[in-house]
Amino acid sequence: MTIELTRIDEFALITLNRPEALNALSFGLIDELGRAFDEAAATDARALLITGAGTKAFCAGADIKELMGRSLQDQKRRTESGQATFAKLERLPMPSVAIVNGYAFGGGLELALACTFRVATRNAKLGLPEIKLGLIPGYGGTQRLPRAVGEARAMEMILTGRTVDAEEAHRIGLVHRLVDGDAVAAGVAYAREFSGYSLPVLGFAREAVSRALATPLAEGLKIETDLATLAFQTRDAAEGMAAFAAKRKARFEDQ
Repeated sequence: MTIELTRIDEFALITLNRPEALNALSFGLIDELGRAFDEAAATDARALLITGAGTKAFCAGADIKELMGRSLQDQKRRTESGQATFAKLERLPMPSVAIVNGYAFGGGLELALACTFRVATRNAKLGLPEIKLGLIPGYGGTQRLPRAVGEARAMEMILTGRTVDAEEAHRIGLVHRLVDGDAVAAGVAYAREFSGYSLPVLGFAREAVSRALATPLAEGLKIETDLATLAFQTRDAAEGMAAFAAKRKARFEDQ
């Protein structure tokens, strides 16, 4: 199987398993990813972790041979399908963490950008090199990269196809943390920093932040008010405040 969905304690783990092709995104693999996202969403996992098999690559991008000789209609349909699959990742009921172990190029970086968080090993290299093929990113890269690193840096990376190493990726905010040792274990440890909180409230916070970048400030503040009010109505909010007052650890139940 090219996509493996497994469990590590309270977390779901998706592994792209095409190490002989540097875990490149074939059309079939993207379809498998969509089904894996649906399966993960139906579980009680506290977060979804995504990584690539082996130590060389998270995902080296699209399978270029599949792109050659395609009709415009088919190319448009496949681009829209890939975008829809990555949008599923953003809409999961739990946060997600891309564990970038090695190369994350093209569609691989676009997959990582669709995750809530990104951690990277120190040998990671990230980029959107489509311009070198006479193409542009098509699975969300032109939209999500500016939101992650700002318009100026995104414009430079996309128009030059330049690769950034792990240190630079961390410095510009493309990845949230650099990790050493066992990458999956480090990803699990990172996810545990937020996985103990209320999943519904984490969802409200994710939505508020995401919508901040697509709305004027006044409208964004109204959205924040609505979502903050919804969070206040949860049983987890009552438990969190009671635990604070009693100086004990909160026991959230996702309600």
